[in-house]
Amino acid sequence: MLLASLISYIDRNTLAILAPTILRETRLTAEEYGFVISAFSMAYMLANPLWGRWLDRFGVRAGMMAAVALWTLASVSHAAAAGFLGFAAARAVLGFGEGATFPGGLRTVTQTLPVQLRARGVALAYSGGSLGAVLTPLIVTPIALAWGWRAAFLFTGLVGALWLSLWLVVSRRPEVREHRGIAALHSGQSRPSFRDARLWSYMGAYTLGALPIAFVIYAAALYLNRGFGASQALIGKLLWIPPLGWETGYFFWGWLVDRLPKEGRVRGLGRLMAAGCLLAAPLAAAPHIRNLPAVMGLLWLAMFVAGGFIILTVAYATHVYSAAHSGLLAGLGAGAWSAGVAAAMPVFGRLIDANRWDVAFLMAAAGPAAGWLLWRAVNSGSRISQDRQT
Repeated sequence: MLLASLISYIDRNTLAILAPTILRETRLTAEEYGFVISAFSMAYMLANPLWGRWLDRFGVRAGMMAAVALWTLASVSHAAAAGFLGFAAARAVLGFGEGATFPGGLRTVTQTLPVQLRARGVALAYSGGSLGAVLTPLIVTPIALAWGWRAAFLFTGLVGALWLSLWLVVSRRPEVREHRGIAALHSGQSRPSFRDARLWSYMGAYTLGALPIAFVIYAAALYLNRGFGASQALIGKLLWIPPLGWETGYFFWGWLVDRLPKEGRVRGLGRLMAAGCLLAAPLAAAPHIRNLPAVMGLLWLAMFVAGGFIILTVAYATHVYSAAHSGLLAGLGAGAWSAGVAAAMPVFGRLIDANRWDVAFLMAAAGPAAGWLLWRAVNSGSRISQDRQT
């Protein structure tokens, strides 16, 4: 599952890393680029809960096989795109297929690991995304420089085909092949309901807390190019650094969560979120700093915090609700985040076209604090009773 999330982020990040070259050659504006990202995000938003429900009911073996096959074909189709509509269509299908990534990862974790290891299990399964973001500029940039940006998308198809071959073998393991139904995993906790404010607090905190991930992934290459005059080659040498913070964040925050006592767990998660908000705030200063290493450090820190918000909010959801619905919970969280990205990216795009990097960075830096405040407003009165019930 780590490799599945790794490949999914290579496929989605290839466009972001090569954005300066692709926008120049296809004459797309930054705003049109933002709408292309939104096409992915909207499809991803709709697909996440659907895949989550399907994986909960029918299992991860066949579901992940279908999903990775679909998104691999979509990724390759980017090589044939020539303008806005072509990229938007390819991106939408890619987003729909990749909607299975995190529901599949969380479902596998809750199906195969004991409770005391699940936060680290989620970190491992999800960390392929951040690792893919680290590796993409290092792998894709040389391919694009040598054979053109279209060849980079053909490479993603090869990687997807290799994963499908591996999955045919790995998924024969009994705990993966022999799907366990909802009754077998039921832990006595409640079922998620849209009438429950706690579910909305989970989705809101996930969405806003992880907003810096989308901003850094999709806008950092353009900022380095336009703000510092960085070439495509230099961008490829630098943009593995911020996702390394994301990768580190998954395991650091997962390690902390697994050490929280069961009694008082919700309160402990809230305190960790508050700490993350303080760490995210310095990102707002990035456009006012002309030192490139310092800016890269701030991007690293922002993704470190955003990765933590994903782990913290997923831990909250699986603590409050039954693990039997883990695929759906993961889908709702990732889908809500994708909806937020779909709404935010055109705004970021307009700000970039207007050279208002100060406002764009401020919006991204404020995301975690807004997410925590929303979560706290819902849980401050009920978190003690939640802890006592569990």
